[in-house]
Amino acid sequence: MQIAKHSVVSMNYTLKNDQGQVMDTSVGREPLVYLHGAGNIIPGLEAALDGKVQGDNVAVRIAPENAYGVRNPALMQRVPKASFQGVPEIKPGMQFRAQGPQGQVQVVTVTAIEGDTVTVDANHPLAGIPLNFEVSIVEVRTATAEEISHGHVHGAGGQDHGHEHGHDHDHH
Repeated sequence: MQIAKHSVVSMNYTLKNDQGQVMDTSVGREPLVYLHGAGNIIPGLEAALDGKVQGDNVAVRIAPENAYGVRNPALMQRVPKASFQGVPEIKPGMQFRAQGPQGQVQVVTVTAIEGDTVTVDANHPLAGIPLNFEVSIVEVRTATAEEISHGHVHGAGGQDHGHEHGHDHDHH
């Protein structure tokens, strides 16, 4: 069965940057299961997997525009150190959750500290970075009507493991 809109795809993947560092991988964990065509994974990867079948291996390099976007300099902000109450020592690379302008939660990464001023970056950590994916397709199935209407996969591998019914045995 080919991957198409409304396919549920189970895949193993490894993500590397251009320097060959592994940035994310499903190896050692469960495969990633997603509903194809619902925008649940980055557009460039979704496009690369279209039409593939179980057992296929795909290696693809995705430009930032089709991944987490290009870096937006406006998302870099300098804030006073005093706004990090209760943090004993602020270091570059630390991540904090902050409220965005519309009240949404965004993750900011500390990029620099100069005196009492801290520079934080609200860009996605993978923004502006080409992504090199190696993917192996484990399974492809058709989504259920419920999954399609909800726009995502239900349960582990699509089965609901929470409601297994036990059998009652009569003990005489």
